[in-house]
Amino acid sequence: MSEISGSNWSKGLILDKKDAIYAANRFRDYFKNFEHIIDYFKEVKKERIEKMPQPMFGMSWGDDFFQNWDMHPEDMDFELRDATSEHFHHYLELVASHPNEASIPGRHIRYMLYEKNTNTIAGFIRLGSPVMSIRPRNQYLEGVVGMNGNISLSTFNKHSINGFIIVPAQPFGFNYLGGKLLAGLCCTAEVKEHLDSKYDMNTCLFETTSLYGSSKQLSQYDGMKPFIRFKGLTDSSFSPNMHDGVFLDFNNWFTEKNDGVRIVDPTVSGRKMKTQMRMISIIKQSLKEHDEQEYKKFVEFHKESTNLNEQKRFFISTYGYENVPQIIRGEETELRKAPNFDRYTQQGILDWWRPKAARRYEQLKKDGRLKTSLEIWSETFDIDILREGK
Repeated sequence: MSEISGSNWSKGLILDKKDAIYAANRFRDYFKNFEHIIDYFKEVKKERIEKMPQPMFGMSWGDDFFQNWDMHPEDMDFELRDATSEHFHHYLELVASHPNEASIPGRHIRYMLYEKNTNTIAGFIRLGSPVMSIRPRNQYLEGVVGMNGNISLSTFNKHSINGFIIVPAQPFGFNYLGGKLLAGLCCTAEVKEHLDSKYDMNTCLFETTSLYGSSKQLSQYDGMKPFIRFKGLTDSSFSPNMHDGVFLDFNNWFTEKNDGVRIVDPTVSGRKMKTQMRMISIIKQSLKEHDEQEYKKFVEFHKESTNLNEQKRFFISTYGYENVPQIIRGEETELRKAPNFDRYTQQGILDWWRPKAARRYEQLKKDGRLKTSLEIWSETFDIDILREGK
């Protein structure tokens, strides 16, 4: 299988009529099985969990997760630890409701949050390069990133990072507002310093989106001012990614039809999403050339498949700086500290989190709603996929 350099990886590729109809049917056969994004998530998770190795006899993967439900938030001590990809994704797969990609190009930092007294896992963070144009981000920056915009991609990447994975173990998230703790830690001076030193950045913009849109009215990022603020809803005009084995097989099929060349540069960020979008584009172009009726049928089905996705709530943090849009637009060169800049530290986040977590924990205990059973996918497929990350 050969690969070439450059941006026009599949320029001019038109499938013959038989192949175009085959590809359209394959796409249709996959997505017709899902009526809702939750169905899609569960199918992908089920396939991945079934492939995971089993723990040694008499042991459980759950033993490594926080489970001391009698511990008060005031007694907890935390540490963010760098994690290898294998270690991170093995444990993440057990608790995350969303199927996540283990291999991503570009910048990335993986943290696992440990409660130090018990030396157990409380949550996961993965930061990486922002991958697409987002309307509320453009509105906040008063500009558009990329070749057709007024903000260069290199400038934007030097200052911006995305929170792709911010996942508390459960029910640590539910009982102790664990999602808010993890999200807050993403926006600290310590994380900024790590990014800046590793990638020669000058980080001043953190962004993330809620996992679900209309499925949940609120997310774990709501109620986190001043550290994280809501900036609007994203657009939802693309289908969810095909899951692992199906996508790999389909990608290899397109590569074969493209004379052994990948249809998207394998080094770009967000390549799985971009590859699937390119597949759809090739199918549309090919059907339009060969069969107008099949083309219209496919366009309509693709439009329906995008309904599986939802508009996401988009959030940002400025790490305590007040002139981030001006910096990213290139109008200013020196970051200016906001009056509350000194709160954007790990200790500042913990000081903000502890009283909120304490109130949450004490109220749950009083109401008899404190959860005391670890929720991991290896033990049941019936856990609440819309559970609260808090």
